[in-house]
Amino acid sequence: MAGDEDRAAEAAAEAERARQEAEQARDEAEAAEERAEMHAPPHDPVLDTGVRRIEAGVDEDNPYGRPGAPLSEQSPFRIAFVAAMGVAVAALLVDSIIIARQVLILILVAAFLAVGLDPAVRWLVAHGLKRGLAVLVIVFVALGFFGGFVAAVAPPIATQSSALVKKAPDYAERLTENKTIKKLDNHYHFVSKLQAKAKKGINVNAFGGVLGVGKAILGFVVSTLTVIILTIYFLANMPAIKRTMYRVVPRTRRARVGLLTDEILNRVGGYVLGNLFTSLVAGVATLIWLEAFGVPYAVALSLFIAITDLIPLIGATIGAIGVTAVALFQGVPTGIATFAYYMAYQQFENYVLQPRVMKRTVDVAPVVTIVAALLGGALLGVLGALIAVPIAAGIQLILTEVAFPRQDEA
Repeated sequence: MAGDEDRAAEAAAEAERARQEAEQARDEAEAAEERAEMHAPPHDPVLDTGVRRIEAGVDEDNPYGRPGAPLSEQSPFRIAFVAAMGVAVAALLVDSIIIARQVLILILVAAFLAVGLDPAVRWLVAHGLKRGLAVLVIVFVALGFFGGFVAAVAPPIATQSSALVKKAPDYAERLTENKTIKKLDNHYHFVSKLQAKAKKGINVNAFGGVLGVGKAILGFVVSTLTVIILTIYFLANMPAIKRTMYRVVPRTRRARVGLLTDEILNRVGGYVLGNLFTSLVAGVATLIWLEAFGVPYAVALSLFIAITDLIPLIGATIGAIGVTAVALFQGVPTGIATFAYYMAYQQFENYVLQPRVMKRTVDVAPVVTIVAALLGGALLGVLGALIAVPIAAGIQLILTEVAFPRQDEA
């Protein structure tokens, strides 16, 4: 019995020692935790979601916290970032325009033709036709006229052009009949060079040449179809396109902007139709003159005059030089008479025909016409020269109706 009591007392003492050691370990752990908390940084809201929600001010109205103060507009970072982004966007835009310039030119041509044909479409709409049907009528009439014109003039143009190329060496030989030209040829031998080039002609027999011509023809066909399709689309959707453009403008200014835009589009359309009319007159007058004097290749040369007459400023002169050169081969008197005829006709076209045709559509000062055509030709070639005058008319209208009155009131 005594042995059992000793063992029980010893077990109790062992338990007491274990309890004391456990309490001591707990006290040491709590002390270590307190020391760690004293030296530890505050809770990081990036790592602690609860602290993050408290600091952000999350509530029912702001489930993701209250917005902070905006970045100062004078912040160097903000200014530098916006400037860098502006430069990058501008560079990207310029690069994109350069890459897509061919497509943009086709779109510009289609829009220009659509604006030029829109007055005819609106005239049919005003007389009871729906716009879709009116567009189809105008497109079919235009394509029919163009197709009939090509079918009528293509055979004689092909025949006469081939004959002109074949007889080019003979025409070059005739130059030596003039004493002055013969004396110059003895020094510079330019007549023999012309004869050699005329006899050589255009060599497309090589495989690469044939492929090049085929590629050019295919590209022309694709471009033509693209322009036709885009023109039809622009014509059919012209009212919707204008409404969309007007909605970009503040409501208080839409009415005035709409009136000004309609007037600009009317001037562009009038210019296109007027230019086509004056070119047609020039071609018909040339055909009559050449047939009357027996100048060969009258149909081909008349078409050449009608096409070059579309180019402002220099187009009529280019056509006149070409036709006069061919007429000179027919005879010096015929060439001189043809040259005098074109000098007189250009005065008639510039001072009588064009002012009367363009009077009610495009009202642009002569100096503005010259400068606009020169700048347009330098930027976009023949296309730029064609569209420069109506664009100048639109700019002049905006200056007259918007800019000048504001300056007068300032």
